[in-house]
Parts: sequence; structure tokens; C-alpha cells
Amino acid sequence: MKLAHIRVVAAAASALMVMALATPASAQAPQPAAPAKSAAAKPPAAKSAAFDAAPCLGCHAQVKSLYDSGKHKGLACSQCHEGTAAHLVESSKRPSTKTDLANCGGCHQNQYKTYAQMDWHRIARFEKKQYNGPAPDPSYDLLMSPHGFTKEHNLPRSHTFALLDQFVVDRAFGGRFAPKEGWRYLAGSGDFDVWDVTVDLYPDNTEQKVFKPGTAAAANPVCLSCKTQDHILDWAYMGDPAPNAKWSRTSKVVELAKASNHALNCIFCHDPHAAKPRIVRDALIEAVTRTGDPPTLYAQDPRRTKVDVIDMGMRGFTRKIGLLERYDGKLQCGQCHVEYNCNPGFNPNTGEAITMADKRTNFFPFVDVNNVLKAYDAIQFRDFRNQFTGAALWKAQHPDVETYYNSTHDKLGIDCATCHMPKVKDPKTGKYWTSHWQTNPKNYLKETCLQCHNQWSETQARYVIESLYAHYEGKVRNAEFWLAQLINKFGQAQLVGVSEDALKAARAKHGDAHANWEWWTAANGASFHNPALWKVSLANSVAASQDGIKILDDAIKAKQANAPAPTAAAPPK
Repeated sequence: MKLAHIRVVAAAASALMVMALATPASAQAPQPAAPAKSAAAKPPAAKSAAFDAAPCLGCHAQVKSLYDSGKHKGLACSQCHEGTAAHLVESSKRPSTKTDLANCGGCHQNQYKTYAQMDWHRIARFEKKQYNGPAPDPSYDLLMSPHGFTKEHNLPRSHTFALLDQFVVDRAFGGRFAPKEGWRYLAGSGDFDVWDVTVDLYPDNTEQKVFKPGTAAAANPVCLSCKTQDHILDWAYMGDPAPNAKWSRTSKVVELAKASNHALNCIFCHDPHAAKPRIVRDALIEAVTRTGDPPTLYAQDPRRTKVDVIDMGMRGFTRKIGLLERYDGKLQCGQCHVEYNCNPGFNPNTGEAITMADKRTNFFPFVDVNNVLKAYDAIQFRDFRNQFTGAALWKAQHPDVETYYNSTHDKLGIDCATCHMPKVKDPKTGKYWTSHWQTNPKNYLKETCLQCHNQWSETQARYVIESLYAHYEGKVRNAEFWLAQLINKFGQAQLVGVSEDALKAARAKHGDAHANWEWWTAANGASFHNPALWKVSLANSVAASQDGIKILDDAIKAKQANAPAPTAAAPPK
């Protein structure tokens, strides 16, 4: 990786941030030395700028109502848009929008520096199916084949890597994209433009296909919406194909990827005009406004944050944002840290293929593990069939927010930001601000756990967290064992020719057992987020697997009991 292409905090600034976060000396390794490419200088106010906001606001009424109500009132439009002067002269010459983190970091420097701060504890390309072992767990492939996640299913790391990691993961683009400097890219850190460090190995072929053995080409435009919002102004609501929208669910994902440069933009959670909290993921906006059965967790939340849905479409198609009455991690983090469908599948009732042209490929159930299959039953969707049993199965993404709903901490009013983005003190000014180093709370226990559990030491808090995780992992492995036994039992049953009715009944049990296991392999931090929920759910998985095994065992015994007795061989002459 060419460090000149990477925006990193200078060594002195990095050390300062470590002090500000009050992390132990062991919590952070030194950042690699690199030329500082800091955020832009603080922009001038509109009145002293060469370009004033008033002419723009005369046409953009929706923007004006947001702009006039927020703290950004007084900033020139040219701070975030380029080509505004030409646009005023000729409206067809649309200005471009700056979606990089550094533009916001010009003013919000503490937030920017911590957002780009590297977490060296989060190992790159650490596969979830490895868990705590040195090698992949072979049971995962048995349970998930032939799904693309069997190619590579990684733990998350720093947010600034979300787009790059999506480009190079083995399951997404078939081996098309690669870091320019090979594995040396792992030594880089901070905020960077993805195409400064990435290369398309097959630039003359825009087809989404497998180029290398051991890879899959499962990425699509909807799944990229979790990694970047560079395309926000050219994407119609729900990704619907629209004549004036450049991108849609059916766009060539390779072309969208090559037009995307910045991971997890500030504009996901912060409205740039009103300077207020918001959500932009269309499927979440659909979920919080949806009625029906099963009801969403948001609809059932007595303390739910009000969402003001605003249509921002001015280019001939619908585009919506949701302005929040207050910061709310369950909604803002829930734009990505949720279970959502972002891929083709099939109708389990008819077997009909569901393509990216169908809205079901952009869907947030926004329910808990007990209702997730009901939600997919309601829209008649499943992801894949298990290679060995034929059962119609669901593939989870990362249902972190739904897991947290109704947990002990949630009921106490503790938000995601309380533990993952705590308030920290600026050593220079003495003022508190929100850290954007969205990392494991173990990296700053004094600012998180010990704020409430002040009777504990850091050692005790870490011990509790890690003990919960150990217990959780044991239960996940137990559920996985019984699922593997169920799948193996299918082989025995099919070998003796049991009835299709018995296989169908066992497949239903397989679906239940799988959902109550798969949810937890996909969730991040679940061991701590809701112990009461995972303990029951994983026990339900074991019970369903055992029920399925009994169905098949009984069918095998019945088949053998009804088999004609073997004819005795004639004695030799």
C-alpha cells in the first residue's frame, strides 16, 4: 500500500488521541509512520465565502428547511459541493458532492481522527468460522454449502476498511479486485480513497463472475449500500430502477463498485444540511414505517425514536431520508448492523427464482430471532438450499441491533454509543466530545463499563465479558454439532429410501435448527449484547435438530421393518 495515498493521523496526533481515550498502554500499537494528510482546514462561513448559499436555497426548498434549522446554517454550499457556480448559470450542469470523511473532518477533527484510528486488535480477514481456533471449522461448510459465505466469512474491523474489505473478500467479486501492493496493504491504516490502494485485475470485463478458484461472485448493488453512500444522490428509493436514477438494484455491480471510493461516509448518520441525526438506508426507512405481521421491533418499542421521513428526490425519482428527533444507535447503527436481505433467492413455496429486479432483494425484517423465519415466510423468501439435505434455508447477515433490543442494557436505556462511542475528554480544552473510534468497549473500559459498574476494576470487567463469550461459544458449538448430526442422518435416510413425507418433515426441523444457529454465527458481540436471548435460541436449535433426527430415525426403522425378509441362499450343489 502506498502510504502517500492514505490519510492517517500523524504520529504525534495519534499518541494524543490514545491519551484522550485513556486506553491502557497495551491497547494500541503504534501507528505506522506516514505523511500526514489531515482533514481540510476549517471552512469559511458563507458570508465571507466566494459563494453564498441563498441562490441555491431559492430552488432547493427541502434543503432550505433543513439548512435553516441546523448548526450548519451559514456554511457555503461550496463547502460540500463542487461546481455550484456553473450550476447556477446552467441548471443542467449538476454540481458534484463531496462524500469523503476528510471534508467533514475539517471542522470535526476529533471525531474524524478517532473514526480513522486503527484498531490493531481487529485482525484483517479473520474468518468467523475459525472462531478461537487456529483453523477453519469444517462443520461450517457442511452446514452452509453451497452458499458463498463458505468461501470467506470475516469478522468486522475498522469502519474505514468496510469498502476495501468488501472488494477483496473471496466471496464478493470472484477475485477481480486486489490491493495494489499485495498483502502489504494490511500494514496501512486510517482514512483512504479505496481506488488509491485497489486495482481491477480484469478491467476489460465488467461481467460479475468468478475469475479465480475458491472465490464466489455474490456482491450486488444492494449489499454495497451498507459499505458506502457515495451513490446516494443517484439511487432511487429501495433501489428501484428509475429512468433518471443512475444506479439501481439491477445495475452492474462492478460498475457501481468502480464508482465508489469512500467507506461508511459521515452522511450515513449525520444530515449535512441540518447537522442533525438521520438514517438513509432505504430498507430501514421502509421497515420503521411498515405495518403488518410480524411487527417490527421498532413498532413494538415504547421508547422508539420518532423518524421524520422526508422525500428528497429532485431528479425525477423518489429518494428518502429519515430525520431523527435524537441520536439513536438502534436506528443509526441499525442501517448496517442488522439482518437484511440483499441478494437473490427463491420462493420456498413455488421454487421460483427471485432476482435483483424484485424488491424482496432489499428487505430489513427488523425482528428478533424468534420471528425472523415468520418475516421471510410473509414475503415468501429463502436464500439457498442446503447441498446435502435440500432444506430451504435462510442466510443471516449481522443482526446486532435486533439482538440488542429488549436486552437488560437496552431496557435501562443504554444506547449503542454508550459502549462503542463514549464521551471522552479533550486534554487541551477540558471539553467532552463523542469518540468515533467505534471499537470493542474493552479498549476503553474506564469510559464504558466502569461508568456504571464502578465497583469493578478493569480486570474484573474484562473477565466478565470474556467469560460470557466463552460460555456463548460453547453453546454455539453444541448447536453446530447437532445440526451436523441431523445433516448426516439425512444421508442415512436417503440411502434406505425413506418417504418424501419424512424427509419434508425433517427439512422443516432443519430450517428451524439452522435459523437458531445461523443467527448467532452472523451476529457480532452477541455474547454480551443479549445472553438471555442466545441461551434460549441455541437450546431451541439443539432441540429442533434432535427432533429432526428422531423423525428420520423413526422413518429408517419403519422402512427396515417393512422391508421383505432376505431370501435364504440355496445350498450349494
